[in-house]
Amino acid sequence: MPENIRVRFAPSPTGPLHMGGVRTALYNYLFAKKNGGKMILRIEDTDQTRFVPGAEQYIMESLAWCGIQFDEGLIEGGSFGPYRQSERKSIYAVYSDQLIQSGNAYYAFDTAGELEELRKQAEADNKTFIYNAEKRKILRNSLNMTKDEVQNHLVKGTPYVVRFLIPENTSISMIDLIRGEVKVKSETLDDKVLFKSDGMPTYHLANIVDDHLMKISHVIRGEEWLPSLPLHVLLYEAFGWEKPQFAHLPLLLKPDGNGKLSKRDGDRLGFPVFPLQWKDPKNGEISSGYRENGYYPEAFVNMLALLGWNPGSDQELFSMNELIEAFSLDRVGKSGSKFDPKKTKWFNHQYLMRQTDEALAQEWMKWLKAEKNLEPENKNVEKIVSLIKERVNFVQELWDEAYFFFEAPESYDEKVVKKRWKTDSPQQMETLASLLDTLEDFSADKIDEKIKNWITENELSMGGIMNALRLLLVGAAKGPHLSDIMEVLGKSESIKRISSGIKALSN
Repeated sequence: MPENIRVRFAPSPTGPLHMGGVRTALYNYLFAKKNGGKMILRIEDTDQTRFVPGAEQYIMESLAWCGIQFDEGLIEGGSFGPYRQSERKSIYAVYSDQLIQSGNAYYAFDTAGELEELRKQAEADNKTFIYNAEKRKILRNSLNMTKDEVQNHLVKGTPYVVRFLIPENTSISMIDLIRGEVKVKSETLDDKVLFKSDGMPTYHLANIVDDHLMKISHVIRGEEWLPSLPLHVLLYEAFGWEKPQFAHLPLLLKPDGNGKLSKRDGDRLGFPVFPLQWKDPKNGEISSGYRENGYYPEAFVNMLALLGWNPGSDQELFSMNELIEAFSLDRVGKSGSKFDPKKTKWFNHQYLMRQTDEALAQEWMKWLKAEKNLEPENKNVEKIVSLIKERVNFVQELWDEAYFFFEAPESYDEKVVKKRWKTDSPQQMETLASLLDTLEDFSADKIDEKIKNWITENELSMGGIMNALRLLLVGAAKGPHLSDIMEVLGKSESIKRISSGIKALSN
């Protein structure tokens, strides 16, 4: 393990941050903190054609919501800045020139039209066109020109790209911390573009140069970058630089395990794939986010951590500090991890249950004010929350389980009426209302005691009485223990609901 651990998360501002990207950032963060290292945020915006306004801010806000903190970056600053690649533009040409001078890269003057024609010809022959060791010998590049011809093109301003010269007939051996040794034959690789005549590098050159200059010790990134590893390893060798250690994380898979998890899956099955809500600046389309759906950031992070990493124990609930303590790359799997929307809700339920009744009440009161224009007493809301929180996964779901505490029934479930409301129910409920009116201490325990004694003394049906009473108080066959409901409603409201219900059902 290198003495100075430095990792980076390097997203492109081309749209919202997918949860797979958040997991990559999280694993980098856990690895850095576990090993006393530094975490860097670098924005890779060299491809200005794909830049999306607002995406950069969205990325930073998403990671902050998740509790992922950076030691260096756009906001934090640091000794290795700038941390936005477009502001480092002047750096890369030097390294492109260095590769040309050392014979590891060359100028290619082929036009887009010429290359497209070659692709079409290859397709017609059921082949794939690759700009490789075989093809470069017959194309318009500096390998097939004299120095004077190349210089004339450069002086005239002929558009060009700089391509890396993949060595011929070579086996490239690489070590991945998750997958072990990976070997690739050079003839399967193409001469990737590193630099363009507009002065902008491609991802491959900028990424390698920046990782070197920022002294990155470990490159922990998604599996989709594994095909780029041979080129990156060859670039390090061409420059004569020490390579960082590489780790490529497994994919997040659809719930059925059949392919990579996408936004389309979320839209189809009704779950978010982005940490925060995203509004597309091009068409105004809104994509849902975990935050706006009522997830706790701790639950979201806990769920993500276990998608691809195994702690080696049965523990499922981890605080961020516990994740840092337990995390290691050698327990990250090679194969993709299926995303389970139900399990994700389970995680949120666990974190909701960990909230104190007071904290949960404060959260819900904000929702009640915003959505229902209600401002109930705090002590009542705390009591209600304590009675029903086990039934919900999200704060906003509390209303569906507790609306009757705030609204007297205006209608009564017909199926329940048919099953539970008998001919002697009106008289029994009137008697019960009179009995409850005599109670000075209207606490749940005293209400329970009074009703049960009355039922026992009169040899009545416990189920018959309690079901009819619930119907009058709630309007349906739902809700927590009846005496708890009545304690929250209070004596006056409870008796009023009984009387109103008797009248409505008698008519």
